[in-house]
Amino acid sequence: MPDSTHDPDPDPERGLGLGIDAGGTQTRWALADVDGVVAAEGHVAGLSALQLSNEGGRAQFRSELARLAAAVAPHGRPGRVRAGLTGFGGDGESISGALAQALGVAPDAVTLSSDIEIAYAANFGPGQGYLVYAGTGSIGAFIDTAGTLHRAGGRGVALDDGGGGYWIAREAMRAIWRAEDECPGRWRGSPMAHAVFAHVGGSDWADSRRFMYAQERGAVGRLAMAVASAADSDPAAADILRGAGVELARLALALAARHGPRPVVLSGRAAALHPMLFGAMRKALPASTELVHSTARAHVAAARCAARTLSPYVRQHEGNSMMETAA
Repeated sequence: MPDSTHDPDPDPERGLGLGIDAGGTQTRWALADVDGVVAAEGHVAGLSALQLSNEGGRAQFRSELARLAAAVAPHGRPGRVRAGLTGFGGDGESISGALAQALGVAPDAVTLSSDIEIAYAANFGPGQGYLVYAGTGSIGAFIDTAGTLHRAGGRGVALDDGGGGYWIAREAMRAIWRAEDECPGRWRGSPMAHAVFAHVGGSDWADSRRFMYAQERGAVGRLAMAVASAADSDPAAADILRGAGVELARLALALAARHGPRPVVLSGRAAALHPMLFGAMRKALPASTELVHSTARAHVAAARCAARTLSPYVRQHEGNSMMETAA
């Protein structure tokens, strides 16, 4: 069941903005009023624009939207919605319409973007710094003072997304099964393999194959938690997490090479798996680079942005970007 925090006396008539941060692993939502007070928040399963490429994915997308709407409804109807969706490529009319219908709001009350844009806005104003986001996948982002998004990485798990949860899971599986190729049964001496196989549900290749190839990428990405749990006792797991930190540093270095040195924020659920990851990223960046691990909540920043656009003053100044509103 989706979880949420309850406002004891929700007032559906007050101005509420709904913020949605939809990732491959989890979709987080928050309701906030025009003063920025969070009325409620919670989460449902992951949502992705990539699900819309086939009928099965579209059915799952609609089902999860219904669960989201049901979770939000007891706390009041939002006046505006600001949503960030992983895999979003700019053609959002059908997605906005589906969100509006599920939530019972007007289609023009929904503003849709990629999840990385609302994550950036939760940490920086335009032109201020570089966001490196590590969730199921990974991406580096910079939004300049003109509002243009510049990116590094974020190409999807089939191509890269180095340092993200899926990448960590894949690296662990690769290491375990290559070791089995060389010495069958070696996994029994590996804390990482024990943790991974416990998560997967068995030690046979059939179990791993089913886990890796028969699920959504977000479900695979959650295996990274098992890898992290073994990092203090298994050098192979530690090496994978340090490698993830180096991969994430590469994204920041690529942006700095193009746009000059700026502070870097590391964010996302995978970024919090283990301190080794942050430490390796810190080591791979120049000593002069300011690096901070942020736990800023993008869904809350998006909710506050949506709520503020309901006030008469902000409606008269709708040219303001989300970054300016959320800063």
